[in-house]
Amino acid sequence: MANGVAEIEYQEKYIENSRGMKLMTCRWVSGKQEPKALVFMCHGYAMECSVTMKSAGRRLAEAGFEVYGMDYEGHGKSEGLAGLVSNFNDVIQDCSNFFSSICEKEENKKKMRYLLGESMGGAVALLLHRKKPHFWDGAILVAPMCKIVDEMKPSPLVINMLTALSKIIPTWKLVPTKDIVDLAFKDSEVRKQIRNNPLCYKGRPRLKTGHELYRVSTELEQTLREVSLPFLVLHGEDDKVTDKSVSIQLHKVASSKDKTLKLYPGMWHSLLIGEPPENLDTIYKDIVDWLNDKCVHGNTRLESELKNQNEDK
Repeated sequence: MANGVAEIEYQEKYIENSRGMKLMTCRWVSGKQEPKALVFMCHGYAMECSVTMKSAGRRLAEAGFEVYGMDYEGHGKSEGLAGLVSNFNDVIQDCSNFFSSICEKEENKKKMRYLLGESMGGAVALLLHRKKPHFWDGAILVAPMCKIVDEMKPSPLVINMLTALSKIIPTWKLVPTKDIVDLAFKDSEVRKQIRNNPLCYKGRPRLKTGHELYRVSTELEQTLREVSLPFLVLHGEDDKVTDKSVSIQLHKVASSKDKTLKLYPGMWHSLLIGEPPENLDTIYKDIVDWLNDKCVHGNTRLESELKNQNEDK
């Protein structure tokens, strides 16, 4: 520890997905202690991990967690046409393959494993849970994309037209939408950083991407009851990108027995980097407190797995 600040080790590694694309993966860990648990970060649409999720990775590593991230195809340092999500199922499969490979390493088999997703990343986290309902110990869902606010969506007529066009000209940037950077990030300096970050996608959403985001958010909104893992959902009350009412509904109807909702008056969409420093401190304290509480109260998933293994012998 230098000058009272934990020394954080950061690594990047490229892996190849099933479609032959190279994807950038990254890891943050403190070299001073055995990690309490593994945290897997899922970034938002048009964002990436190495820069925009850096502060989240460092904060969680300083709090004693081993943190991993991956740039989805078409995002950040990964291969693929910038800003294009051809099929959301491919993104989920890529994340599942990489995250699972880390969890299943011998040294990690007895560690608890958590997902942290912001915005579209919240949708990724929920879909990873759906893919493997008993694999994850919990999820932190930050302004999750379970519904795009009505003001951000085109009219139903335009949606139908764009859906049809997405099959013909999927990569065209035709989806009409407001400037998300202006709406998502409260801190003006952060807005400048995002605009100057060449790894962040700029411009209108591509037709296929817009279709996939709409499809997935609509699907999630209709299946909130199926969410069964422990979760913490955080949402700014002044969010103009994703709908806080659906986060409230998620907390109300999810079948999870362990669920917590935090609403923040006056805060916007991007809670992990977009708020002033004092607000960020509040957000990360709530996240770290929740994770620490889960680590203290034991690994029920692991206990169940060991019990099943013993019964099978």
